[in-house]
Amino acid sequence: MTFQLQQLGFTPSIQTAFESFANLGYQAARVALEHTHLYTLYTEHGELIGEVSGKYRFGAIGRGDFPAVGDWVAISARPEDGRATIHAVLPRFSKFSRKVAGATTDEQIVATNINTVFLVVALNNDFNVRRIERYLIMAWESGANPVIILSKSDLCDDPAAKAAELESVAIGVPTHIVSTVTDTGFDELKSYLTEGMTIALLGSSGVGKSSIINRMLGKESQKVQEVREGDDRGRHTTTHRELFLLSEGALMIDTPGMRELQLWDADEGFTSSFQDVESLTEQCYYSDCQHRQEPRCAVRMALENGTLDRARYDNYNKMKAELAYLARKEDAKLRQQEKQKWKQITKSVRGNAKSR
Repeated sequence: MTFQLQQLGFTPSIQTAFESFANLGYQAARVALEHTHLYTLYTEHGELIGEVSGKYRFGAIGRGDFPAVGDWVAISARPEDGRATIHAVLPRFSKFSRKVAGATTDEQIVATNINTVFLVVALNNDFNVRRIERYLIMAWESGANPVIILSKSDLCDDPAAKAAELESVAIGVPTHIVSTVTDTGFDELKSYLTEGMTIALLGSSGVGKSSIINRMLGKESQKVQEVREGDDRGRHTTTHRELFLLSEGALMIDTPGMRELQLWDADEGFTSSFQDVESLTEQCYYSDCQHRQEPRCAVRMALENGTLDRARYDNYNKMKAELAYLARKEDAKLRQQEKQKWKQITKSVRGNAKSR
């Protein structure tokens, strides 16, 4: 199957960014699937298996420098053997990232060049407003537009009440209630599925992302498993990120369920998600108010009169501290990477001098 670039979301702005590579004889492709050191690419020649060039690999510093699902890349194609070499990643207009799990301070890119993020939340016992706050921070930071999808409405007695719980934390974010069992709510999603638009499905394990993909595709493309009994926590069904082309012309990226979502570089997203709390801090009498014992503190007044939820404020402080800690670790890592980079350059220069 061959692809038209416009069909894959190749906009005029992306075409402008690609012109310098086109002048070098390269072709444009979009990353559809990431393997270990290899990538499935959608191209005008059809699907090709791509690998980054040696020069590209040498210049990459961290994981975030390598191609990710959704990326537009410049390639030299070899359609006769179904292969391609990736020489560059074009500038990303949006990027959903998280910190890798564990103690390592590194970026894991979940999806790029997405127009809309569907944050899928199941209406079962695993419904958690605090987790939704965290997802919203990363969605706003990505540069894409967040949309909340409340899935599995057939398992909830009052879906509208659950949606109302989100009004204070998802200000201005569209919310839709769906069920793949009763096949309801999907007509409302059609407005997002315009040709060339890319939507990423994000959420915890077991919230129903694979079922939604299958419903959108009209076929059983993704494996579906039942959630665990007792706590409604999901099992990992999708194990990789993959880009799908829908019949409506839109593209959809399915992602593995996330048991944990550690923040990554989310200053703007944090401000957007906590506009109400940030606005209160600006109303405090003292500009450096710590919101403890200071007089005329707008935050404490809001907590006392109930206009600011205590759990939301506690989550605000928790994630603010998490971002500050991450920033300190990232600064130290960047200094170390810069030092290592110059060591490699010096070693390379010395090696060239000896060979003359």
